[in-house]
Amino acid sequence: MFLGEHQHTLDTKGRVILPARFRERLSHGLVFAPSQDRCIDIYPLTAFERRVEELRAVPREDQRARAYLRVFLAGAQEEQPDAQGRVTVPQRLREYAGLDKELTINGADEKVEIWDRTTWEDYRSRAEDAFANLDGPFQL
Repeated sequence: MFLGEHQHTLDTKGRVILPARFRERLSHGLVFAPSQDRCIDIYPLTAFERRVEELRAVPREDQRARAYLRVFLAGAQEEQPDAQGRVTVPQRLREYAGLDKELTINGADEKVEIWDRTTWEDYRSRAEDAFANLDGPFQL
C-alpha cells in the first residue's frame, strides 16, 4: 500500500525523483496513466494489469465505458525508474495534469498520484472540508 504526501520537483527534462519509500515497489517497472482528477496515476506493473482486467469486464456496448477505456489506455505509458529512482513523466500527461515544477506525490493505496502542487493544495482544501463534514464513512 502506498501512503503519504511528498513534495518533489520536476526537472527541466520532465523527470521526477520518486519518494524513497515508494521506489522498491516501483523498481520493477511502472505505468503512468491519466486520472479523472487531472493528476497522473502511477501503477506498479502488477496493479496496472489488475486495473486493466477490471476494465475488461465492463460491457463494450456502453459508450462511456469505451471512451473511458480509450482515454485511459491511450494515455498510459510504461516506464522504468533509473538507478537514482527518477522517472520521466510523459509530456502529454504533464500537459493533461498541468504539471509545472512544484509537485505533490501522494500514496493512494495500490497506486501513486502526481499532482501539480497548487492544484493539489486547492483540491485537498476542498476535500478536507467535505471530509470534516461527513456524518460517517462512505457506504459502498
